[in-house]
Amino acid sequence: MGGHDDFGGLRRDLPHMIGRRDALRWMTGAGLAGLLAACGFNAERGEPTTTAAAGAEIPDEAAGPFPADGSNGPNVLSFDGVVKADLTTSFGNATGTAEGVPVTFELTIVDAAGGDPLPGAVVYLWHCTADGRYSIYEIPDQNYLRGMQAADAAGKVAFSSVFPGCYPGRWPHCHFEVYASAGDATAGAGPMKTSQLALPRRDCEAVYADSRYGNSAASLARLSLDTDGVFRDGWDDQLAVVSGSPAEGYVAGLLVRV
Repeated sequence: MGGHDDFGGLRRDLPHMIGRRDALRWMTGAGLAGLLAACGFNAERGEPTTTAAAGAEIPDEAAGPFPADGSNGPNVLSFDGVVKADLTTSFGNATGTAEGVPVTFELTIVDAAGGDPLPGAVVYLWHCTADGRYSIYEIPDQNYLRGMQAADAAGKVAFSSVFPGCYPGRWPHCHFEVYASAGDATAGAGPMKTSQLALPRRDCEAVYADSRYGNSAASLARLSLDTDGVFRDGWDDQLAVVSGSPAEGYVAGLLVRV
């Protein structure tokens, strides 16, 4: 499958993060708590620590060819039902449910300069299906795996969805945009941040053993974060911290500095 040429954001030199990624996946107990704190999270409350959360903004990336935000054809941001926590079902006049291994995406939106949470910031998140297709554009009768939410007092949003598949030429990922408010999002104002979330290889390999993921395993085998057109300039701030299993489902967390 081709046509997903959503490359962009070549902004930074490549940091070699293999050791840290493995540590995030496998360390437990106090070691994990300390590592999460270093990454900007309070392990006890599951929230970013203000001091550690301050830092460079998450890199700007291309929205890709299938955003459905009005910048490239369709615009779902003003549709009834787009404000939702469950991305697996279509909304508005569309019906249907996406299949795949369950995952909850938890994003914490903070001010890059001070590390303070940004309550009320609106996140629009979208990603491909288990077999690597995007609703609306490649599945025209569905609009699932897209949704929008306002951050709570801690700057958090959580979307329940299915683990994205992998298609040729792109590392497994989610797209997201951050808006200052719901009014900005629905009125067509530009987002204050457009970026992408990357998923760790080990978790992708485990998920892609599921037959619903089609050719995802074969596509992943030919890819690396080092060569991906979006993440190759550095994925430190975009690689989700993932826990779970295919049988129990996953949680993928990301601290988003804007």
